[in-house]
Amino acid sequence: MSGGGVADEVVPTRITELEARLVQVESERDQYRKLYEFLREENERLKRGLIGRRLERPGDDDAQLTLSILEQLLGGEPGRAKTQLVPEHSRRLPVRKPFPEELPRVTIELVPPEVEREGRKAFEMIGVERREVLERRPASVVVVEVVKPKFVRKEARGALCTEVLVAEAPELPIPRGIAGPGLLADTIVKRWQDHLPLSRQESIYRREGIELARSTLCTWHMELATLAAPLIEAMHEDALGQPYLCTDATGVLVQHPGHCKCGHFWVLVAPGRHALFEFSLKHDGAAVDELLGGYTGYVVADAHKVYDHIYGEGKATEVGCWSHTRQYVLDALVVDAEPVREAMASIQALFLIERGIDRAPPAERAAVRAQRSKPIVGRFFAWCDEHRDRALEGSPLADAIRYATNQRQALERFLEDPRLPIHNNISELNLRRQAIGRKNWLFVGSEEGAKANTTFVSLLASCAMHRIEPWAYLRDLLCLLPGWPIKRVLELAPVNWEATLKAEAVQAKLAANVFRSATLAGAERSLSQHALAS
Repeated sequence: MSGGGVADEVVPTRITELEARLVQVESERDQYRKLYEFLREENERLKRGLIGRRLERPGDDDAQLTLSILEQLLGGEPGRAKTQLVPEHSRRLPVRKPFPEELPRVTIELVPPEVEREGRKAFEMIGVERREVLERRPASVVVVEVVKPKFVRKEARGALCTEVLVAEAPELPIPRGIAGPGLLADTIVKRWQDHLPLSRQESIYRREGIELARSTLCTWHMELATLAAPLIEAMHEDALGQPYLCTDATGVLVQHPGHCKCGHFWVLVAPGRHALFEFSLKHDGAAVDELLGGYTGYVVADAHKVYDHIYGEGKATEVGCWSHTRQYVLDALVVDAEPVREAMASIQALFLIERGIDRAPPAERAAVRAQRSKPIVGRFFAWCDEHRDRALEGSPLADAIRYATNQRQALERFLEDPRLPIHNNISELNLRRQAIGRKNWLFVGSEEGAKANTTFVSLLASCAMHRIEPWAYLRDLLCLLPGWPIKRVLELAPVNWEATLKAEAVQAKLAANVFRSATLAGAERSLSQHALAS
C-alpha cells in the first residue's frame, strides 16, 4: 500500500514535468522552424545576388510598429506620441529658384519678322518677356604666361656694378611646377570628391586638349599631401581636445606584388569641427592608439575589441551605438517578429525622441532624455532579461540580446551627458566617401598613396561638414599654405575658414596671386589691369 501511494504521488509530478518539457520543446521547434525558413530564404536571395544591406526601418508586415505600442511605451495618451515627438513641418510647393548672379550670361533678343522688315520706328514696345535657360560651355584649361621684364637705371648703364631690377617670381604650391592652384584643386576634387581615378582624369584632360599623364597627377598629389600635412596634424590635435569623438573603420585593398594586401581606413569625427581620416595596414590596438592615443573624453564607437584597451579609469569613456543595436534587433525581427516587436518599438521610440530634440539646447535635451528616454531604455533591458533564457543559442534573437546586454552601460551613457549622440551614424556617413570611391579606384597604390588619400578626403569631408565649396577652398588654401606660419596653420582648417577669409591681409594676399586671378570670372580683364598697374 505504501509503495502504491508513492507511485501515485510521483506520476502527477512526472506528468507535470513532461508537459512543461513538451511546451519548451514545441517552443524550440517553432523557433528552429522560423530560423530554418529565414536561412532558406536568405540562401535563395544569395543565389540570385540579391543579398544587401537591409533597411533599418520596420516593414509593413511582421515588423510594423503599431501606434498603440509606441504610445504605451512613451507613457502618453492616444495620439500624443505622434504630435509631440515628430517635429512639425510644412510642405512647400516647388518653386523654381533663380540662377546664381555670378554665372556668365548671354542675352539674346528675338524680334518678330514684321518688326525686322518694317523697322522699330513703326512700332511701340509695350513689354518684354524674359526667360533664362541653362547651357553648357566646354571646360577650359588656361595657360598663364608670366612675363618679368628686367630693368636697370639709365644713369647706371655701363657701370661695373649695375643693379638689375626684376619682379619676384609668383609663389606656386609646387615650386618650379607647371600647375597653378586652380588646376591642382581641380585634380584633387575630381579624384576624391567625384571619385574619378587618375586614368579617367587623364582622358578628361586629353579631351580638353592637354596631355597630363596619370603619373604626373599622382606626383602632384603626393607633394601636396606633404604640404598639407601640418594642417591635418593641427586639425587632429584640435579634435583630441573635444569632449567627444566618433570613430569607425572600413577595409581597403593596397596594391602589392603578387596580390593585394588588406588595409584599413579610419574616420575620426569631431562633430561640428572636423572629419579626419587615417590609414593603417592592420585593424588593431596600435592603429587605435595612433588615432586616439591619450584621449580622455567620450568615444562613440561600435563594440569591436580593438577599442577595449582605451577605456577605463583615467582613459576614454565608451559610448554605445543604438543603430548597431537596432540592426541586431532587426535581424531577430525578421526571423521571429512576435517577441521582438516590443524591443524594436523601444528603439524606434528613442530615435523619435532624438529627432524631436535634435536642435534643442543641452538643458532641454537632458530633461527630455531623463523624463522620456530613460524609462524606455529601462523597459528595453527588462525585455532583454525576460527573453535571455528563452532565446536559442546562435539565433538572431540571442545575438541581439547578448550584444545589448554586453553593451548596456555604454548604451545608457547618452543619458548622462546631453551632448552625446545615441548612435554613431555620423562616422558611417563619412566612411561612405571611401566606400563609394573604393568602387571606382578599387585599391590604393601604396601606403604613401593611402596617406595622400586620407589627407585630402579629410579636407573635403570637413568642407562638407561646414558647407564650403571644395574647389574654391582648395584653390585658396594652396595659395595661402606655402607661406603661412606653422603656429597658425589651424586658421586654414574648414572650421575656421569663414573667419580667416574676412581678414584684410588674407584678402590682399589672395588678390595678389596672379594664378588665382586667372580662375576668376572676368579673368582677362583682371589680368590686363594687373599688367597695366605693373
